[in-house]
Amino acid sequence: MDSLFVNSLLEDLKNSDETVREQATKKLWRIWYQQKGIYGLEMIERSQKLLDSGQIAKAEAVLTELINEQPDFAEAWNRRAFLYYTTSQYEKSLADCLMAIQMNPVHFGALHGMGLSYAALGEYAKAIAAFNRALEIQPYSLVNQKLILECTFRLS
Repeated sequence: MDSLFVNSLLEDLKNSDETVREQATKKLWRIWYQQKGIYGLEMIERSQKLLDSGQIAKAEAVLTELINEQPDFAEAWNRRAFLYYTTSQYEKSLADCLMAIQMNPVHFGALHGMGLSYAALGEYAKAIAAFNRALEIQPYSLVNQKLILECTFRLS
């Protein structure tokens, strides 16, 4: 990954122009999905099709195979975290989010997912911390701002 280009995109996430932010977000996702080339991308797409068709166990197997083959592929960990979150396996989702963030500390998607998992487990202070970390990267993210408010309300 071209770190200068990524850093430029990360700065664009803080731009007051919504179009600039949206373009930067799309480009970052594309970089993350394509980090490991066409094979990694195809495996992620295959897992998503399986998930969309309700074949959760097969989708999980595809992502686990990809992670075993390419353990440094942050997006594979993030996609499996998403699968676990959607199937209410919040502890597993958290573990995979943490792996993705360890490899890619600016992965706002994994930070958001971590916050969602913490909130689902009733750990609202940790959820707020995760959403705040995501907001440091994407300060205009209305969904994270809203979730912080919801978690704050639940703490009181």
